[in-house]
Amino acid sequence: MTITRFAFPTPIHFGAGARKMVAEHLLERGIRRPLIVTDRALAALPLMAEFRLHLGGLDVAVFDGVFGNPTCAQVMAGAAAFKAHGADAVIGFGGGAALDVSKVVGLMAVHEGDVLEYVWDHPQVRPIVNPLPYYVALPTTSGTGSEVGRSAVVSENETHLKRTVFSAQILAKAVFADPELTLALPPAITAATGMDALTHNIESYLSPAYHPLCDGIALEGLRIGAHALATAVAEPHNLQARSDMMMSSMMGAIAFQKDLGGVHACAHALGAVADMHHGLANALMIDTVLAWNHEAVPQKFDALAHAAGVSGGGFALIAWLKHLKHQVGITGGLAARGVTAAQVPRLAQLAEVDFTNQTNPRPAKAADYERLLTQAL
Repeated sequence: MTITRFAFPTPIHFGAGARKMVAEHLLERGIRRPLIVTDRALAALPLMAEFRLHLGGLDVAVFDGVFGNPTCAQVMAGAAAFKAHGADAVIGFGGGAALDVSKVVGLMAVHEGDVLEYVWDHPQVRPIVNPLPYYVALPTTSGTGSEVGRSAVVSENETHLKRTVFSAQILAKAVFADPELTLALPPAITAATGMDALTHNIESYLSPAYHPLCDGIALEGLRIGAHALATAVAEPHNLQARSDMMMSSMMGAIAFQKDLGGVHACAHALGAVADMHHGLANALMIDTVLAWNHEAVPQKFDALAHAAGVSGGGFALIAWLKHLKHQVGITGGLAARGVTAAQVPRLAQLAEVDFTNQTNPRPAKAADYERLLTQAL
């Protein structure tokens, strides 16, 4: 009999105002000199200044060198900033890119080599041998759920190929999930990140890996997000909708311990080749890939449709997703975002070798992805 291990160890402080608890939490643990890792745009907003007001008693430095799809160079620059400050902890503050970088800044501050040497599929992957600095995470978007994940996705500097550091050791010691931090998100970002959250819940449920705990979380995460996303886009200051999307996002990220599928394989390729926002890439591919996957696991699609409140069975879920995309302002296809037919073969090759393709419910080769990507143009 196969023994399967399950783990849900992340302590989460969830609710409006949770950000105000960070200073006390760190001070109680003897931490005095944290480094905030955030993205360039967020660092300049009043949101960051307001958060820093709640960090009294701490000697805080800020690394704001994260931008676009995060790269290995950004991680190494963050590690240098950690050392320069003499930091004793990392506070990840931002969306998925900033949180992914923040999770491995501490790793590289206390380990030798380059972050690429710690990615899971490196032929001589280095072990994480030293104790990592204390790490807490505060998401400011509701999409990736990186704050509760045990992986960090960063791109190679030159090729922009996405690589993944995967270890329970990089999990946050505590998450402060405060939906008030998402109230100022513009509608387009709310829509793209929200579709990312829904994609995580859907694809993790469809993954053939065995994890009934994650299956239950994915279905409930989809139910919550399906009823909240359109409201969060249309009514940005609706705190209940923002709270629901943040919860759906975290649940999707917890669920994808099961891994994901072909939508993400395409999205990762689009990020590498076209530098496309990850959530938008998922949104542009989701209905096309799911329509192709439906025949492999129709009963699972029925369960997803039921969870989302969609009548008419599993295939109706795909039509509902198309409608939802239009409802939240995501229209057009890949071509409208600058993707060309000439790029399709390269995109298909990257999708086939992406690690998420291994758990797509229907085996997919490069030729399959060529057809799907061409349909999505």
